[in-house]
Amino acid sequence: MCGIVGAISFAGSSFTISEPYIDRMRDTMYLRGPDGAGTWVSSDGKVGLGHRRLSIIDLSTTASQPMTNEDGTLWLSFNGEIYNHAAIRKELESLGGHCWRTDHSDSEVILHAFEQWGIDCVQRFRGMFAFALWNAREKTLWLVRDRIGIKPLYYSIHHQRLVFASEIKALLEDPDQQREVHEEAMFHYLSFLTTPAPQTLFNGIKKLPGGTWLRVNEDGQVRECRYWDVWDHTSPLTGCTEEEIAERLLAELRTAVKLRKVSDVPVGVFLSGGIDSSTNTALFSDGEGGPVKTFSIGYRGDYESCQSELHFARQMAAEAGAEYHERLLSIDDLMEFLPKMIFLQDEPIADPVCVPVYYVSKLARDNGVTVCQVGEGADELFWGYPTWKIKLNLQKLNDLPVPRFVKHLGLNTLRWMGKEKSLQYEALRRAVGGVPIFWGGAEAFTESQKQALLAERLKKNFGGLTSWEPLAPIYRRFQDKAWEKSHLNWMTYLDLNLRLPELLLMRVDKMTMGVSLEGRVPFLDHKFVELAMSIPTSIKTKNGTLKYILKQAVRDVIPAELINRKKQGFGVPIYEWFSGRLGEKIREELIRFCDETDLLDRAEVRRMLKNGQGAQMWYLFNLALWHKHWIEGIG
Repeated sequence: MCGIVGAISFAGSSFTISEPYIDRMRDTMYLRGPDGAGTWVSSDGKVGLGHRRLSIIDLSTTASQPMTNEDGTLWLSFNGEIYNHAAIRKELESLGGHCWRTDHSDSEVILHAFEQWGIDCVQRFRGMFAFALWNAREKTLWLVRDRIGIKPLYYSIHHQRLVFASEIKALLEDPDQQREVHEEAMFHYLSFLTTPAPQTLFNGIKKLPGGTWLRVNEDGQVRECRYWDVWDHTSPLTGCTEEEIAERLLAELRTAVKLRKVSDVPVGVFLSGGIDSSTNTALFSDGEGGPVKTFSIGYRGDYESCQSELHFARQMAAEAGAEYHERLLSIDDLMEFLPKMIFLQDEPIADPVCVPVYYVSKLARDNGVTVCQVGEGADELFWGYPTWKIKLNLQKLNDLPVPRFVKHLGLNTLRWMGKEKSLQYEALRRAVGGVPIFWGGAEAFTESQKQALLAERLKKNFGGLTSWEPLAPIYRRFQDKAWEKSHLNWMTYLDLNLRLPELLLMRVDKMTMGVSLEGRVPFLDHKFVELAMSIPTSIKTKNGTLKYILKQAVRDVIPAELINRKKQGFGVPIYEWFSGRLGEKIREELIRFCDETDLLDRAEVRRMLKNGQGAQMWYLFNLALWHKHWIEGIG
């Protein structure tokens, strides 16, 4: 796990890339790679690559980056892990013609795989990665993000050059990079708690979507290509029994966990006590010579909105014979972390779970661990959220043969009752509009709420816009490719393309890297994802049981009590803390934000503050703190 950065100055540009230029951007990402740093610039000053190293695989200096092949025609800066690198190296050695400098570096495998197969080499990689590869023979720069989007990759094209990095803050070190709000991205942020790729909240800065590559020629021509879509790699399991599917799931998950145990530094597990993290812990502990280190977070005090799961985590740790570590957080920890949170995020990730993720990462790092396994992805693949059950039932109701005029009548009635901002109104509005009711597993504000919230200028600019716009291309792909076009498959596919890569996985990446820790995600191994998406919806939703088939698969792996207990989210007691110091801080910053900008409607924000809408206030609070730090340059 590392930080990558670089630039290409297009033909005809007078701009020369220098080592100090690359170094300045590179070293903003010190926390991503405290173990080493490197820079390479071409002799003509047209291309430069930088790298910050967190040593995980092959700790020797020969594995340092940027790395080149034997004749200096390929140069690589790579962030992530290729878990099957040993098998690929063996295949390359059998083909002959490759000279190796390292003992077992996965970075060097990428270089030689590209030599052998070109950009199609990415199809062989099993892992998480974002890398830049300069092909000196063809004068072409390749930027690649892994299939699921576990690792981030940002870029900006301006002043006849393209600049890229693992973090936005690195790009902002370019003196010609503008700092202004991308207002349409902000509009969508108010729906999704994050910005959908390729947008970011910075005008002119983009993020590469998961499963895509970008090819940049020396003359400035840019081509983007989606090299992986899960529907191209599914084999419908319509003829298999539940028992066969459960066995295959467990076997594939065992493989995914085993691959993620490979490391030359200590590895641990984040343990909440839920099914996903408990399964991770059990499978990781299998075959280990000593106790596995697990790390858990709770809160000081009892909170109705966020009840403690620590007793379940302790139970699972004891079951696995693990070395258990926990930390209890308070409002003081949150308040202290706020400035660092905004710095680490680069653009708002308006999920308060960033706070416990940071502190559990710090707990792991403080206890000698450099890599941790996390449980993201299982809920999305296996129908794990109670709110998803509600949305699925609403969609089924909408499928009933009700005349459209009746739906319009219901919409008008809700409007007459003053319910235009309600979730019921928004769901019915989508139904009347002929689009899916599910727009993602995390929604902040309805379209009516956003229109009330925006400043007058933006109300006019975005009067005809909805946040269906960034979802429409995903929906078209779903309709074109899905072998089973069920509502649940749409829900999962949408979150695989938006909420997971740009919110949940982004918070894992930013917060773990904030303490120089690598986070690995077994449930999002692409082979496991492909298998999960091959399972018929009827089996995933059998008996209305959330995670039905996953629970069947792990029955003999973790205690039945953990499988059968009620689902609890990994949350933060924002509602309770809003009534104290946090609420005061939020009011102060939001009033200031409204006074200093023309983005939000002051009266509506004050109304929401008065009503104590804690979660929604947190989303706006993140936006205000981001703008203050990154746009205004304060703090």
